[in-house]
Amino acid sequence: MVIDTSRFGPVECQSSDVLTFPHGLIGMEGCREWVLLADSENQSLGWLQSAERRDLALAVVSPRRFVPDYQVRVSAREVADLAAADGEQLQVLVILSRSEDGLVVNLKAPVVVSLGSRRGRQVVAKDDHSVQYVLGATVPFRQSA
Repeated sequence: MVIDTSRFGPVECQSSDVLTFPHGLIGMEGCREWVLLADSENQSLGWLQSAERRDLALAVVSPRRFVPDYQVRVSAREVADLAAADGEQLQVLVILSRSEDGLVVNLKAPVVVSLGSRRGRQVVAKDDHSVQYVLGATVPFRQSA
């Protein structure tokens, strides 16, 4: 299948590459089909590209790259619909954005994905994490996608 995107142009992927978010993402509840794309210039950066809206791509990173001891506590109910296999390690990503303070990540509402079931959910962590955790000035990201 080909997903036409405004940021990356046409992207070829398999239907098995699609991640389903039954509840969408916070503020984007209507977008339930996403593809996780690698950034061609920065291996630490990924993109959650909507398969339904060509103009919607979110930069994502592993929170542990910037906060090595980051842990997120969520209820079993919140991740039950991921249909993860027993003992499966879930992938945790955080959304990267720009603010007047620079690059920030949302540690309070990570995106949790089961790569086995290809299902995901954005959860609100019970921990006392920042919604806008400012990344250091030396983070090696390129200027534009």
